Amino acid sequence: MAGPLSHIKVLDLSRVLAGPWSTQMLGDLGAEVIKIERPKTGDDTRHWGPPFLTNTDGSKGDAAYFLCTNRNKQSLQLDITTDVGQEKIRTLVKNSDILVENYKVGGLKKYGLDYDSLKQINPALIYCSITGFGQTGPSAEKPGYDLLIQAMSGLMSITGEKSSSQGATPQKAGIAIADLMTGMYASIAILAALTHRDRTGEGQYIDLALLDCMMASLSNQNANYLISGKIPVALGNAHPNIVPYQMFKSRDGFMILAIGNNSQFKDFCSLCGREDLADDEKFATNAARVAHRDDLIPLIDAIMKEKTTKEWITVLDRLNIPSGPVNTIEQAFLDPQVIHNGIKRDMIREDGTIIPLVSNPINFSKTPIEYKLAPPKLSS
Repeated sequence: MAGPLSHIKVLDLSRVLAGPWSTQMLGDLGAEVIKIERPKTGDDTRHWGPPFLTNTDGSKGDAAYFLCTNRNKQSLQLDITTDVGQEKIRTLVKNSDILVENYKVGGLKKYGLDYDSLKQINPALIYCSITGFGQTGPSAEKPGYDLLIQAMSGLMSITGEKSSSQGATPQKAGIAIADLMTGMYASIAILAALTHRDRTGEGQYIDLALLDCMMASLSNQNANYLISGKIPVALGNAHPNIVPYQMFKSRDGFMILAIGNNSQFKDFCSLCGREDLADDEKFATNAARVAHRDDLIPLIDAIMKEKTTKEWITVLDRLNIPSGPVNTIEQAFLDPQVIHNGIKRDMIREDGTIIPLVSNPINFSKTPIEYKLAPPKLSS
């Protein structure tokens, strides 16, 4: 069956990651997506390498970065600074349901391609703007980049080695998490706007800021601060609200022990022959373990070094105590569950070039995700 959005047309004027991540999601859900790109150069990320794809003729292709976020789209080169380009956009808007853009504030207004102008052509249009800081306010004119947003939102202050460790410094996440979360929020907002339009016939404007999305994503860390007044700090691989829930060194490497309740902790202590720990009032409850983590963690550190990672996982799995290896990305792709779930997926361009990608994780029973178009070459 066709995807749930197979009746929807999307005009994608976004570049790099946040916007394209959202429009790829819409394309995976079945929407027809036309990606507007600068003539000759296209999306910046086509050149963000190495690594680069090798085309069937042996030539250097697009960067892996571009390929990860632009499947299920058609590419169209347009110079929107020209009258011809602007008129083409207006023509496309007449038959589009959604427009996504991430130009700087006011960047499209001078071309007559802002929401107020285009809604005159198509009142049912859902127009999603993504910026670093929002359309108004003291920072609205500043350019927004993922690293900058990770820093300003507070994320980097709670990421990395434990703040009390010698040489500890703020760290960014290993992926562009601010861009990715904004792309996901954009997808949710667009789908909600489509539902509203289905009921009323009205299109609308969506204003999304990377800073807002990243701060909203700090979830329990925000709540910890707002409720307690204490500023969260980096805890390395530990958890601010659950103990023990972190990485430990085993006899032959590193692994995760993620004990989420008192029953699991008691079972773990019995497995280790340390029932005394579960009976100790300092460790009997999660709240007590959080308060006395500095006393408990060294004890568990010593216990975990007694077995290899594989040995630990084998015995912990029998008791349904959450644990697992700390994989490299290569090891993750070799995990039997990852293979079973079909996470890696090859797509083939019209010229026969094979592009290895990661599947969309959504599994519908009635309207399956569609893999119609490999990430496109820049249109001629």
